[in-house]
Amino acid sequence: MKARDVKRILKDTAYVHTAASPEEAKCLAYLKEQCERIGLSPRVEAFPIERANIREAKLLIDGREYPCKAYIGCGSGRVEAPLYYLRNTDDLSFSCCKDRIVLTDQPLNMWNYQDMLKNGALGFITFTGRYSCPDRDIDQKTLRPATSQGKKILGVNINVKDAMDIVAKAARSAVIEIEQAEFQADAHNLIADLPGEEDEWIVLTAHYDSTPLSLGSYDNMTGSIGILGVAEKFIKAPHKRGLRFIWCGAEELGLLGSKAYCAEHEEELSKVALNINLDMIGSVMGKFIACCSAEERLVSFLEYMADESGFPIAARSGVYSSDSTPFADKGVPSLSFARLAPPAAGSIHERYDTPAIVSAEQVVVDTDFIAAFTGRMANAVRCPVKWEIPEKIKDKLDVYLNRKRAPKPQD
Repeated sequence: MKARDVKRILKDTAYVHTAASPEEAKCLAYLKEQCERIGLSPRVEAFPIERANIREAKLLIDGREYPCKAYIGCGSGRVEAPLYYLRNTDDLSFSCCKDRIVLTDQPLNMWNYQDMLKNGALGFITFTGRYSCPDRDIDQKTLRPATSQGKKILGVNINVKDAMDIVAKAARSAVIEIEQAEFQADAHNLIADLPGEEDEWIVLTAHYDSTPLSLGSYDNMTGSIGILGVAEKFIKAPHKRGLRFIWCGAEELGLLGSKAYCAEHEEELSKVALNINLDMIGSVMGKFIACCSAEERLVSFLEYMADESGFPIAARSGVYSSDSTPFADKGVPSLSFARLAPPAAGSIHERYDTPAIVSAEQVVVDTDFIAAFTGRMANAVRCPVKWEIPEKIKDKLDVYLNRKRAPKPQD
């Protein structure tokens, strides 16, 4: 993979390509062509996700209409109630949600959503964007089934500038009206294999979908290019273990592509020695990190290898919010690589994620290190990473996957 190839792919895919959209299908076909160009024989696996066509979304605050977008999957109808601004997640704050439409600046995760429901909220308003930026973009959000647990109230998303205006004016009443047609649609994973001498596999993953406002160049066409570059290096090189490359769909909707793959191929996962995930590499600025959902020795190995290679890395144990997590949850040792740009130099999930914040040359350098690490694992006499997930990682997986609450931070 040359820098010119990276630039070409970034340019060719610089459009919004959300899960299960026509643009996703276009991006999928393009990546399939890139695989075939280097000699791979990829296949496509579809999986269903929840989608909707929004016909109407209206928000009135004290009689004034504010621009909004309805949450996909929150249902249809009309609700009118007093407005309440939820500033915090303590029990007292949630208790004030009863019979209110709640404007919240808290993440709409499963726990916060269910706490609003438990305390009698009738609807919700969230916001995205940055007050200091000139745009007034509104992100199209989804009420994920894992969040709603089958219990839906109407919700809309607005721009942060309007949220600040509403709170500053101490607004008292709200009306939400939504009409949407909900349906199931197919998203897709793209899979390509390079068999090895043994029926044991290293699986490399990267998601290729974007969010509704983003071109997804940094997050995560860079990772998609990265595993394509690794594949290109091994296409003719002998390797002891097989290499499987998965371009995952619908990661931005809750890791749905990797979850679907792990569910569909669960019986095969015992043959996977290691999952290597790439999510955002090659940024112009920022440090290279590795988050290992595996034994602690892998962290030390990466640090030693990075020192040996002259390639600075910040490695740690933990759970990374990307497609390595479903593999780790199934017991497969996993890690995610990323180059994390400082917020002022690399935006994700908004219009500022473009090829401009990516260095094609850095993508090549990052890919070279990842390929070298992959080669060490693929050609080891035996894969040195223990096939077990430490208890502290299992605990973090339980929190990340909403099986238990995170402990409240101490003062």
